[in-house]
Amino acid sequence: MSPILIDEYDYPLTDDRIAKYPLSQRDHSKLLIYKDRQIAEDHFYNIGKYLLPQPLLVYNNTRVIQARMVFHKPSGARIEIFCLEPVEPRDYQLALGSTDSCTWKCMIGNRKKWKEGLLSIQDPSGGNIVNAELLEEKGNTYLVRFSWSQADTSFAEILDALGELPIPPYLNRPTEESDKTTYQTVYSRIKGSVAAPTAGLHFTTPLLQSLKENGTNIAEVTLHVGAGTFQPVKTADANLHKMHTEIIAVPLTSIYSIRNNIGHIVAVGTTSMRTLESLYWLGRKLLLSANPQKEEMNVEQFEPYAEQQTYVSTRDALNALIDYLQLTHQDTLHAQTQIMIRPGYTFRVIKQLITNFHQPRSTLLLLVSAFVSGNWKQIYDYALSHQFRFLSYGDSSVLTTNNYHD
Repeated sequence: MSPILIDEYDYPLTDDRIAKYPLSQRDHSKLLIYKDRQIAEDHFYNIGKYLLPQPLLVYNNTRVIQARMVFHKPSGARIEIFCLEPVEPRDYQLALGSTDSCTWKCMIGNRKKWKEGLLSIQDPSGGNIVNAELLEEKGNTYLVRFSWSQADTSFAEILDALGELPIPPYLNRPTEESDKTTYQTVYSRIKGSVAAPTAGLHFTTPLLQSLKENGTNIAEVTLHVGAGTFQPVKTADANLHKMHTEIIAVPLTSIYSIRNNIGHIVAVGTTSMRTLESLYWLGRKLLLSANPQKEEMNVEQFEPYAEQQTYVSTRDALNALIDYLQLTHQDTLHAQTQIMIRPGYTFRVIKQLITNFHQPRSTLLLLVSAFVSGNWKQIYDYALSHQFRFLSYGDSSVLTTNNYHD
């Protein structure tokens, strides 16, 4: 596997170019349009002009949870616990719906001050006492078991009452009350993310309605965004970077829509892209398996780059997923993906991507480079020189690829 030098995916991003707050009107952000190596600009509310003919817009309906809780030891030491993903129960909805206890993989701030014992915090509004117990270390994360005194309260309600919305660290400011609204997409509904799928922050309900009225179809997927999305590539060769595993859920109805609209798929954001491209590799695995019902539903990091692969069309791969779900009497595909989309990847599902501007030296920038056949510098140089705002609360782009084969 040829090395991918991360030094070649760097650019000067100064603090003043990072949008610390969103615009007052979501859809008034600037929009960069890239197609056939040509760049133009407009405003996001005009995005319908630049979408593929008869587009199927696929967005991630995940909702950010208030995943950061602050506890204090009797000594007064502040311990910050950041819930990353559930461990017991493993399913997000079951964990968030738990009414007695649950265990999460967490990051812990000021860990050196918390070596053992229970930490407790009380909800001032309802009197519920919440306990945190440190179980074990998992690399740079920890397993923490939460329990609480009122059995009629779910963990989701506890987070809503006591948690804090974890806005990105590069904003360099505390979470404000307004972030509870502005750091959620208008279509978010499935709780589980610790970071927003920010490409969707530009959509408003009237804009989505207008797109529908003008012939845009819409499908939903779910990928709960983890803290790994902020991890920079620290290895000189990006191939040595370990991708974090993400859990995806795609309704059978959405898979039908994607299968019926091959060649017209527009992904809203990199999370939707990773989900959709993973569908191809999952379906391909089923199609080539001697026993599909026993296949593990996961995509490994470098699975798309194996040599001498048997050709499978996108339509056949999606049909294999549909057959699998029907055979197993499931209405939603649940799977895990560790897919790394980087230069050398050929897109099998997505022809157009709506996305913000990403951090230097990041896996997301590698993904964009793959999508625009290595021409990311032209796009980012234009954005920098034309006063585009960067990162989560920044401006948007709509990119059309020629690196596509179905």
